[in-house]
Amino acid sequence: MNDLINYYSFDKEEWKHFYEKKTVPLTASELRSIKAFNDKISLQDVSDIYIPLVHLLSLQLTNFNNWQETKANFLHKAARKVPFIIGISGSVAVGKSTTARLLEELLSYYFPENKVQLITTDGFLYPTAELKRQGIMDRKGFPESYDMAALINFLNNVKAGVYNVKVPVYSHQVYDIVPGEFDIIDQPDILIIEGINVLQLPSNEQIYVSDFTDFSIYVDADANQIREWYLERFGKLMDTAFQDPQNHYYKYAQGNRAEAFEIANNVWDTIDLPNLEENILPTRSRADMIMHKTKHHIIDKLYLRKY
Repeated sequence: MNDLINYYSFDKEEWKHFYEKKTVPLTASELRSIKAFNDKISLQDVSDIYIPLVHLLSLQLTNFNNWQETKANFLHKAARKVPFIIGISGSVAVGKSTTARLLEELLSYYFPENKVQLITTDGFLYPTAELKRQGIMDRKGFPESYDMAALINFLNNVKAGVYNVKVPVYSHQVYDIVPGEFDIIDQPDILIIEGINVLQLPSNEQIYVSDFTDFSIYVDADANQIREWYLERFGKLMDTAFQDPQNHYYKYAQGNRAEAFEIANNVWDTIDLPNLEENILPTRSRADMIMHKTKHHIIDKLYLRKY
């Protein structure tokens, strides 16, 4: 992969030795509640991969805060609280949300003096009615399906220290924005933002999401492997939707299972895979760290930008 020429490469055995003063602050039960629906992760992975990463992030955060104070002193201005933003990107079904929630948990535990919050960019998808009005329902997840102006405005407000910034809530159960429901981001010390478009450069914006991030992670895997995880997740979502007519997957759960998987395969082939190849994967080389996964969601390689 030529785009990795500017990265240091480490396997799990190398990476885990970079920080060995570690106690995993989670039980197996707590870890199960954090991980994504069809993701797989062990307490050993937390110890070997994520705790050294949290230590690296703590060094980044210290440098970031010191620079804010140094800059304020140079300008003869009072230092102000500026949130440190961590961006997490990658394909659908690759396990971004597990990485995001786990980092939120670990950073909150190890740095209790810092307020840590998490959002996903799903909340900035246009509602289904608007996607249909624009005739782009089959482009959901592509750059044009997001209200990027609203997302950039949100990040501007967060970096500026605005209180109680609202984020629309997206429901994967109903597959739409929930009207009148919001998450509130209120002056965090650390904000984690997760989504397939975190590293993208939309043509209709002069500034980008990545302009606001202070450390970014791309969760990577072979496309064929991600397809397997996508279909596995689809099956499990159908299995949980039988009792809820409001669930997006209820109609699939009530019908022919083989036909439902044909539909899922078609969605992957015509929407998710082209979006990965055209819009998501090309952003990989913009990340500060790349986590590469193999079978069973095992992280086998980590790439850290050299500069």
